[in-house]
Amino acid sequence: MNRWVRYALLVLVFVILVGPFLWQLSLSFKGAGDDLYTRPPRLLPSDPTFGNYQEVVRRVPVPSYLLNSTIVALISVAGNVAGATCAGFALARLRFRGRGLALAVFVAALLVPGETVIVAQFLLMRSLGLNDTLLGVALPTAVAALNVLLMRNAFLALPVALEEAAVIDGANVWKRFALICVPQVKGAMAVVAIFAFVGSWNDFLWPLIVLSDQDKYTLTVGLNALRGTFFDNPRVVAAGTIVAVAPVLVFFFGLQRFFFRGVEEGGVKG
Repeated sequence: MNRWVRYALLVLVFVILVGPFLWQLSLSFKGAGDDLYTRPPRLLPSDPTFGNYQEVVRRVPVPSYLLNSTIVALISVAGNVAGATCAGFALARLRFRGRGLALAVFVAALLVPGETVIVAQFLLMRSLGLNDTLLGVALPTAVAALNVLLMRNAFLALPVALEEAAVIDGANVWKRFALICVPQVKGAMAVVAIFAFVGSWNDFLWPLIVLSDQDKYTLTVGLNALRGTFFDNPRVVAAGTIVAVAPVLVFFFGLQRFFFRGVEEGGVKG
């Protein structure tokens, strides 16, 4: 393929994927003197201001909602990293009756839209007394089927000789798991952590259904207050969007080295 064609395709993909974020970032800094609907659109503000972010903090208790989202995200990350790693190891390296059926259940779970089971999830959380709690928000996403399959593929990629040598040395299954296999799949675990964090942080529908106390709202739900019947400022809404996205970017850049290692290890192969 011609080099210029490749560059053109890369630029096109960049515009499609990154363009909306850059536009939101530009919009969040535009002041009252900027025309939002000028043709062609202007990416650089002519009247830059931080007032939109100040308005977000004034209208929404961002620190409180940020703490709630962080708690939910950390529970989800911890649950997925621990649960998916254990389940993936069992499906990949252990031999037990019903292993094929268990694998089929995880694969089938990927095919079921979350909206079809959301009522059942709510009834379950209510029966457990966890509705209107942050734990009730995090629990249904504590172990995702996709993450289990990712970890299974990561463990399958490990040489069998590693475990065979450990068995000869007298290591039981827990020692083989913790001392031999887990250190080899840290990259895949980082991939799982990022997927879990992004999924729980960006979730809007489930927290909206479970939570009724505004003091317990997550950030994505709480920022919905920026749009109302009598108030709808696109500049402020864009600033709220950037506030919500910033922690995700920080988390990803903190783990990007492990993320790309996990991709290279084959942790995201089908």
